[in-house]
Amino acid sequence: MQNTIDIINQVLPILLLISLGVWMRRSTFLAETTVQELQKLVVNFALPAVLFLSFLTLELKSAYLLIFGVIFLIVILLFALGQFLLKQFNIPYAYFPYLVTGFEYGMLGISLFGAAYGLEKIGYIAVVDLGQEVFIWFLFMPLLLIKRDGAQNPKEIAKTFISSPVVLSIIFSLAFNFLGAAALLAKLPVSGALLTSFDFLGKLTVPLILISVGYGIKINRSKLGTAIRVVLLRLGILIPLALVLNEVLIRNYLGLEPFFEKALFTMLILPPPFIVPLYIPDNLARDEKEYINNVLTLHTVVSISVFLLYFALT
Repeated sequence: MQNTIDIINQVLPILLLISLGVWMRRSTFLAETTVQELQKLVVNFALPAVLFLSFLTLELKSAYLLIFGVIFLIVILLFALGQFLLKQFNIPYAYFPYLVTGFEYGMLGISLFGAAYGLEKIGYIAVVDLGQEVFIWFLFMPLLLIKRDGAQNPKEIAKTFISSPVVLSIIFSLAFNFLGAAALLAKLPVSGALLTSFDFLGKLTVPLILISVGYGIKINRSKLGTAIRVVLLRLGILIPLALVLNEVLIRNYLGLEPFFEKALFTMLILPPPFIVPLYIPDNLARDEKEYINNVLTLHTVVSISVFLLYFALT
């Protein structure tokens, strides 16, 4: 009985915050521009703060390199699969391959994992995400930009990568971690105050993201069938793959903590990156724009449902 109560107490806040976001949109309590500004706050300050603290105290192991490689390979193969299916079945949506690969780690993965297991456990899913981050910044984003604008300057891509608050937070945090400076930073006057400030900022991440996710749930029923096929394709491949990798790789071969299994499963059920609609041309057909938004929204709803079921069962 107590176990059931604990599950309800962990799951219900996630649903309540998402529902609050839905209510805010329907009641126009917050304007869409306000929610977008809150998302900027999360992406530029709260999320980097969480990641900095997570990587700062994370015990680094050589086994993580294998996880990095596996995730990188998965997203590459998913993109190749999307390109193959696009040509093989004459799919009328040019951005289909970009919806088959990648995972929305920042705006959904962290909030779900952090809300269910605690922000202090974010380091587990952060490690799992690293391979995907390299893919997103050095392949996914450049390909999106080339598709929208034509040839893209590699220097501009590198500049965008290195100026990202999320990337900078990971780089600096790993550097301090390698130097063994985590304890020293906490004791020094200015750096200790900064770490406390990061802790305060990090606590904003989960509620703000879940509210914004709920605010963005809008499904166009006329395109629902085509969107469902993408969701079923992804989850039909990735859920069994997550279960196999957890058993074979994480548990038996690497012998890592059970939280890595939860992190890997959470990562692989996430929807495609929410940045896709931000990097499509303005003159893209309305039909495809609706298709992209429908896939992202529907997949988000299904991913949340699958995660909550997985959390309850495990």
